[in-house]
Amino acid sequence: MSSETLSQTDIDRLLGGGARASTAAGTPFSNAALDVQVYDFRRPHRVSKERLRTLEAMYERLVKGLEAWLISRVRGQIEVRLQSVEQFSFGEFTLSLPMPCSSYIFDIAGTGQKGVIDVGPEFSTYIIERLFGGEGSGNPLTRALTPIERMAVRNVADRVASLLQEIWQDHVPMELNITGFESSPEILQVVNREDPVLVANVEFSTGSVSSLLLLCLPFSVLDKFFTSSGQQRLALLATNEQEREQTRLRSEAALRATKVPLTARLPDFQLSMRDLAQVSEGSIIPTGIPKDARVIVRAGTQERFIGHAGRVNGNLAVRIVDALHSSASTP
Repeated sequence: MSSETLSQTDIDRLLGGGARASTAAGTPFSNAALDVQVYDFRRPHRVSKERLRTLEAMYERLVKGLEAWLISRVRGQIEVRLQSVEQFSFGEFTLSLPMPCSSYIFDIAGTGQKGVIDVGPEFSTYIIERLFGGEGSGNPLTRALTPIERMAVRNVADRVASLLQEIWQDHVPMELNITGFESSPEILQVVNREDPVLVANVEFSTGSVSSLLLLCLPFSVLDKFFTSSGQQRLALLATNEQEREQTRLRSEAALRATKVPLTARLPDFQLSMRDLAQVSEGSIIPTGIPKDARVIVRAGTQERFIGHAGRVNGNLAVRIVDALHSSASTP
């Protein structure tokens, strides 16, 4: 054994202070710079960054289609946003559900597998109130839905299942049919609790009401999407010109079938605080805007056209008169 005396640096290293000593010596390495991530070897993550971007684009299509459909159904301003698309175990998914929940179970035809569409209590309460003539601003229900209420909310679940089927059509064709309803997360069982599932978190908000819509699909149904991407690209390169043209036509048809919400905005006008204070239900506000004033038509969030407001068969309408170029200014 060497009789050499240990230096203070050696003592610090032995006592776990090696990182502090290295930092003091000028080495660009410290505990704060460590990026330690927990990895579960029993349930490895199967969603790569490339696949995650594809999934987010797919579910964004679903969100836009759902938002346009909801606005037309409830006749109110609704905002729907995609929060995330993540991998969980089914047990973790059920733990995230409220008690009671409003979970619609759907069968995936030909696979023997099931999925879940869970409608948050605030969202389900708003839908029920609006469809039955209310304002949709009541307190969320803290009880299980009645059979009539389930049927009202099921309209939304059916639409979500249809959109979910549509966005997966080009990757994993599937037929979804809602077959059940469950209000207790503990009883909800579509796959084993340890099985991985893909969960999309969709946020719904209108006024002071905010809620979540959760879409759960088992990973066992999506294996083709996660394992055959490279093979699909090679197969596409190996196809002949006719097959590539057919693929292009299918993609073009799907793109043309995508629904984009259109909104029209009148020119700005000013109103004095005195007049604003006198506004009440049934008041008529003079805008000073001529009848033939131009309106800006937005496709989604982009200003795209110039039009004139009018009526057709008693319905409000906008006549498009010109395209709005990026250099044009809003009137």
